[in-house]
Amino acid sequence: MRKRTIAGLILLALAAGLVAVTRIAGANWERTTNTIREQMRASLSDRPGPQNELPEPVRRYLERAAPAPRTPVRTALIRHEGEFRMSEKEDKWSPFTSTQFVTIIPPAFDWDARIRMMPGVLVHVRDGYVSGRGVLRAAVFGLFSLARTEGSSELAQGQLMRYLAEAPWYPTALLPGQGVEWSALDDISARATIRDGAVRASVDFHFGEDGLVREITALRGRDMDGAFVETPWAGRVWEYEERHGLLVPLRGEVEWRSPAGPLPYWRGRIAEISYD
Repeated sequence: MRKRTIAGLILLALAAGLVAVTRIAGANWERTTNTIREQMRASLSDRPGPQNELPEPVRRYLERAAPAPRTPVRTALIRHEGEFRMSEKEDKWSPFTSTQFVTIIPPAFDWDARIRMMPGVLVHVRDGYVSGRGVLRAAVFGLFSLARTEGSSELAQGQLMRYLAEAPWYPTALLPGQGVEWSALDDISARATIRDGAVRASVDFHFGEDGLVREITALRGRDMDGAFVETPWAGRVWEYEERHGLLVPLRGEVEWRSPAGPLPYWRGRIAEISYD
């Protein structure tokens, strides 16, 4: 009986130690998030960008989504809820919550998510583009690393594509003077291009009959066993509602379009959004 008691106490001590370590790791992760976002705020600028003419479908969209007169958004803070698919080999979705901080000039974002892999097990995920660098990190409890990629030109370009594709959440970023150059594709689509130092990214916006953005597509570098392979990538958005004078989509989903078929990996909704 005494041996069982000692063993039980040891297990309790180990469990308590693990809880303490994971709490410390979580607090460190939060401090990193705060530091990154403080750096983003410190880098804010009001410098004007290109003033090129808007293609007709873009002009119609912005008249609805960001009606004049409108002061361009400088920052956005978004809270998401949804599901994330961690593995392409099985159709298993895990619930997540996240916050995302965005700056427009210069273009940057920090997405900080908590994905519940199983009861009691949270994966901390950071996806971002700051100061011309892309970063992707995932760690159980913010401590045990599952993935870490940063610094490559391919990742930076892909993350800048994400920033641009998510602009319907902060649509004044697509106005003239906010850093985006437009070229017409046809009556219902246009290509947006943005440059940030040495990093350049383009995505195609496709508009519905109501004039609003319905789909965003691009060829984006996909990490395949450590090598980035250009793969068709798409996001769809819907359920537009007015938030702080802007018309934004509250729901969306994102997928890779591989030769074997679509591989959706993110679907979610905006729980809260605010602007500065």
